[in-house]
Amino acid sequence: MEKTKVVLLSGGFGTRLGEETMLRPKPMVEIGGMPILCHIMNIYDACGFNEFIIALGYKKEMIKQYFLNYMYLQNDFCIHMGQATVDIVRHRQPDWTVHLLDTGLSTMTGGRLHRLRDQLCGDTFMTTYGDGVGDIDVKRLLDYHRSHGKLATVTLVKPRARFGTVDLMGDQVVCFKEKADTGGWINGGFFVFEPGVLDYIGHDTDVLESDVLPRLAEQGQLMAYRHDGFWDCMDTMRDKQYLESLWASGEAPWKRWRED
Repeated sequence: MEKTKVVLLSGGFGTRLGEETMLRPKPMVEIGGMPILCHIMNIYDACGFNEFIIALGYKKEMIKQYFLNYMYLQNDFCIHMGQATVDIVRHRQPDWTVHLLDTGLSTMTGGRLHRLRDQLCGDTFMTTYGDGVGDIDVKRLLDYHRSHGKLATVTLVKPRARFGTVDLMGDQVVCFKEKADTGGWINGGFFVFEPGVLDYIGHDTDVLESDVLPRLAEQGQLMAYRHDGFWDCMDTMRDKQYLESLWASGEAPWKRWRED
């Protein structure tokens, strides 16, 4: 297994999902009976990455409880009441190391990385949000990042709807325009960062998209990895329903792992 750590930014409020996120944090909203957070972790695991740092915030206790009880939630088991013991009948457990770290209730996306700097200061690390899926080969993404020698790589995608765009000079990002109504390539949320990126973040209020990435682009330190395949983000209930329909069809494009 590849030793590169994967940071999952999972602390936001997810207000555009309405009632779903009144009850649970957005990464715990389910697609096909499984939290979207686990779909994302499986994307990385399928490419050989199995050490995750989950940056917690809103309703962090639900994510902690889920992973504490993961073995029982994902398997059949038998309880021997008199002996107060539990036997796992069907054992299906991923070989993951999961660090669950509180990064604050109202901390912004860049600030969450800043709070994790002690865990990230030594090596290249990958980062993504807790709501986006795609048929992205993250091993190939990492290889591309290592080939260009810059501090940061952002995966660019072409979504079903318009979000934000970037201006490119070759493969170098020269201007980052988040959520402008112009179409084209957008930030797909699958990043690779060198520890030096943390020097571009100083406060809890720093937003990765509008503060950190533009600073990196201005310094010529942000490169683009173009992904022409499937990508989608569970931003609204319509998005959730769309992803549910793909999963129910048995042909979800982001599913690159085998189920025993």
